[in-house]
Amino acid sequence: MPSTSVIFCLLALATIHLSSAHNKPEDYLKAHNEARASVGVGPMSWVYKLADYSHKHAQKLKGNCNLKKPQVSKYSETIAWSNQGEITATEFVKMCMDGKPLYDYNSNTCALNGTKCAIYTQVVWRNSVRLGCAKERCNNNGTLNFVICNYDPRGNVFGQHPY
Repeated sequence: MPSTSVIFCLLALATIHLSSAHNKPEDYLKAHNEARASVGVGPMSWVYKLADYSHKHAQKLKGNCNLKKPQVSKYSETIAWSNQGEITATEFVKMCMDGKPLYDYNSNTCALNGTKCAIYTQVVWRNSVRLGCAKERCNNNGTLNFVICNYDPRGNVFGQHPY
């Protein structure tokens, strides 16, 4: 008869596997590339260096969970969060794409101070062709989950259209 600890370990591994089932690199790529295709922009490729960069930044942020301002770096970064449970790759991109109605292509401007719109334009930024993402849960309340994606080359270049 299997020991209780072996059964517990198997259950824990099954839970970990299921919780990450929709957060593999190909899930992030598929969701991003579908969004990009909807506006005629080519696909991205996954770069583990960017994923590692995103992961390291997520590790820093999970302590205080101050998620409102992305870090300044040579990459563009988007952050989305939810207190409604884990965010899948598809949900992350949908949250970013929710900014599409706020973007006016003709004037190349965003309504509402640009915050929500800027994560939309980054996802579809034509010249950003490399992607790496990470997800994490905040330490301070245990219910706030977030995803960080970094894009290379940088997008949201002032004065340029995303596509």
